Amino acid sequence: MKTFFTSLLLIICTLTYGQEAMRRWRKLNQVRNDKFDLVLPEAMRENKIDMWIVTNREGNFDPLYSDMGEGYVFSTGYYIFTDRGGDRIERAALGINGYLLEEGGTYDYFGSVDELKAFVMARNPQRIGLNISKNMGGADGLTYSNHQELTEVLGSKYAERFVSAEKLVSDFRSRRVASELAIYAEAGELSYTLAERALSNEVITPGVTTLEDVAWWMKEQQFKNNLGSSFGMPSVYITGPDGIEATSTNRIIQRGDFLTIDWGVGLMNMFTDMKRMAYVLKDGEASLPPGIQNAFDQGAKARAIIKKTIKPGVTAQAAEEAIYEALIKAGFNKMKAFNQYTDLDKTDIIIGCHSVGNWGHGIGPSIAFFNPVRLGYELKSSNLISIELFAYTKLPEWGGRKIRIALEDDAVITERGIEWLYPINSGVLLIK
Repeated sequence: MKTFFTSLLLIICTLTYGQEAMRRWRKLNQVRNDKFDLVLPEAMRENKIDMWIVTNREGNFDPLYSDMGEGYVFSTGYYIFTDRGGDRIERAALGINGYLLEEGGTYDYFGSVDELKAFVMARNPQRIGLNISKNMGGADGLTYSNHQELTEVLGSKYAERFVSAEKLVSDFRSRRVASELAIYAEAGELSYTLAERALSNEVITPGVTTLEDVAWWMKEQQFKNNLGSSFGMPSVYITGPDGIEATSTNRIIQRGDFLTIDWGVGLMNMFTDMKRMAYVLKDGEASLPPGIQNAFDQGAKARAIIKKTIKPGVTAQAAEEAIYEALIKAGFNKMKAFNQYTDLDKTDIIIGCHSVGNWGHGIGPSIAFFNPVRLGYELKSSNLISIELFAYTKLPEWGGRKIRIALEDDAVITERGIEWLYPINSGVLLIK
């Protein structure tokens, strides 16, 4: 009877005091277990790494700290993953402990940091992956002093076996499991619903509200919902005939303005990156001006071509080439550089379909000119990707100057191609 009432009290306390916190913790535990079971073995073996050591120090955590399960680090601690054969990678935490990590059910062994040398010697790995990278901040968590310490503790025999885990980190993070995709879809729902509310009369009163007011309203919603961000202040900007006029400043929103929001939210170690647009109706207007509607339609047509073209099993570079080939065949013009549009009657297009996931700009395969190294990575089924494009179309209302339509929503690559995770941008919103 005592056990029954104790269990009942625990349930009541959980529902009353820790429902959302425990929900998020349990979901992250599921993600971690799934990733370690399903993704880590193939990622380590493809990159020929026998042991992966992720180092942490109190006050200076590796970028993968949340992926690993966090935990308390007094001085220095290590997450260590060893391929000992079979279908499972051994997981150990030395010098890292605590309720949230230990009760997560992810690790096989918890020990002291003083065990490091004996632990490594007993397994005798031939290639030891460390988070060292020139190209990706997320794979570059090992500090100079951490490297020195590992070298001193393990000795020259094992220090000579150190290799960069850059590609391993990219593969481990960017190959998704179903539990991650469920979280990302939830984050996407929050992203687009809050952005669309921000671009409405709920928040904006023409002639009164500033761009800065809208951005702070969005920040407040992040605070209320315990959401993070990869981008700091939300970008709320006005585009005119001469380009972007102001971004998240005290510029007052006026009738006739064309607004864009570029932002994302962070939820349970998943971060989105998306855009929405709105037009502020002038007095007497009841619908979107025809020129802007045409410009949006051109952008949506290009987005459909991009979606149809991307498939797994090829490099991001090959996908980029195929996309531009398809766009040009459909009558679009490929831009040579960002924001450098032409005077042609065609719609100018540039794409930046980058990796997303554990940051708004992820570290997986990236169909984007600004991620040159990851253009060489192969697109895999389960990769998360931002379908981002900028389409410049002549606008009669601006005397023939081109308006920039910025479209961006996040998707998952499957064997069928691109699949959306939440309702995408279907049109320019109207503010009365």
